[in-house]
Amino acid sequence: MRKTLRIVLLLMLAACSGGERDFSEADIATLHDHLQRGEISSEELVEWYIERINAIDRNGPALNSIIEINPDALRIARALDDEWKVSGPRGPMHGIPLVLKANIDTADQMSTSAGSLALAEHRPPADAFVVKRLRDAGAVILGKANLSEWANFRSTRSSSGWSSVAGQTLNPYDTRRSPCGSSSGSAVAVAANLVTVSIGTETDGSVICPASINGIAGLKPTVGLVSRSGIIPIAHSQDTAGPMGRTVRDTAILLTAMTGIDPDDPATQHAAVHHDYAANLTADALNGKRIGIIRGWHGEGRIPAVDRSYQTSIDAIKNAGAVMIDNIVLDGDGMLDAEYEVLLYEFLNDLNHYLQASGAPVNDLADLIAYNNENAATVMPHFGQEVFLQAQEKGPLTEQAYLDALETSKRMARAAIDGAIEEFELDALIAPSNGPAWMIDHVNGDNFSVGSSSWAAISAYPSITVPAGFADGLPLGLSFIAGAWNEKQLIEIAYAFEQTTRVRKPPDL
Repeated sequence: MRKTLRIVLLLMLAACSGGERDFSEADIATLHDHLQRGEISSEELVEWYIERINAIDRNGPALNSIIEINPDALRIARALDDEWKVSGPRGPMHGIPLVLKANIDTADQMSTSAGSLALAEHRPPADAFVVKRLRDAGAVILGKANLSEWANFRSTRSSSGWSSVAGQTLNPYDTRRSPCGSSSGSAVAVAANLVTVSIGTETDGSVICPASINGIAGLKPTVGLVSRSGIIPIAHSQDTAGPMGRTVRDTAILLTAMTGIDPDDPATQHAAVHHDYAANLTADALNGKRIGIIRGWHGEGRIPAVDRSYQTSIDAIKNAGAVMIDNIVLDGDGMLDAEYEVLLYEFLNDLNHYLQASGAPVNDLADLIAYNNENAATVMPHFGQEVFLQAQEKGPLTEQAYLDALETSKRMARAAIDGAIEEFELDALIAPSNGPAWMIDHVNGDNFSVGSSSWAAISAYPSITVPAGFADGLPLGLSFIAGAWNEKQLIEIAYAFEQTTRVRKPPDL
């Protein structure tokens, strides 16, 4: 009874104290200030978020963004509180709750399912490297977030945010509409203030799209900046985990905690320099920067609200002192076809390796296809597994068709970005992140209208989306793209844009 009364009191304080205890929009720095002053403990903060999840995610609008809450979260938070009292905080993530996309391994009581009933009881023997980094930083793993099943790589007409484990995640700005995928639950949880920050993963658009459509910031790092070991894969040449937050600064703080060289992921050996990505962020960082305006992004001219938002963002960046270079056209004819071939080959090989190495309940993609067929009523009630079947037909990564597709896709994407940056001496490129969220449609699947994620995804270069506007109350984002390992400057530029425009508004829940 005493514990219940304490949770109710915290909720009342948050609602009634004029913002002082309003944890629903609090950033990491504000929460740390409360913790430092002893106004709240990490344990109480975790309790507050769990109560909010139960009120909003499970009931109320029932956003369905969280697959499961970590049963150890309160114990972990209590231990971190005790440690703080004795030796002080480890850093800015000490005691801060976050959620992980449910394709990231944790060696605890939670499962790593990728949203699939086939892996509903999959509990890997070890934490993913990125989870180790977060635990070492003092973060509290509050739970696992729902996602598009198998990171949206099962069917050609899937519905973003739907999984056979947890069902359909809803957009908090309009629950009839898509949250975009595949890191839908990670984005919705942050947007709806069910948690402070979260981790998603991206192969092509799966951090950028859900972050932008749910009105938050999300960063897709250079492949290799964040370890991929212990994360259920699609394709090693493009996969990466990425941080999400309501602010660019929170996203940067989380990125700092995530990065590190992992002996089990060779790609991280190339990221020899790591930064405090939240350090030295200033509102005037756009002054004097050279920003390239990408034209010809997917869906250009189709939605007037997106065009207006893009122009408003361009004007804001120019007024902040940046030099704007217009009409940057990136040549990608044939790039997406080559990318898809690469993804099919790498998915077959990478997934089979993960399933066998992690002791999963299914041994390989062939077993997974058979499981889905045997349990079609519950696993495939809305859409099938056409992508699985296409991938199963591919061979080893030594086949010439794969090698040619890999070379073509990487060459085209990198030449386009590097060429534009070099020719016009650019600090970053910009493009609209997304169109407004479409209606959820389990019959016809997703209806993407606007997107620009493929350039950074295929090149393996960094991109970050920042809230940039609204279309009839639905969030729109602006993406900043740069060359490899330029996350620090990209974050500084994105932060300055965020501070100049201050567009984000929370959903009305």
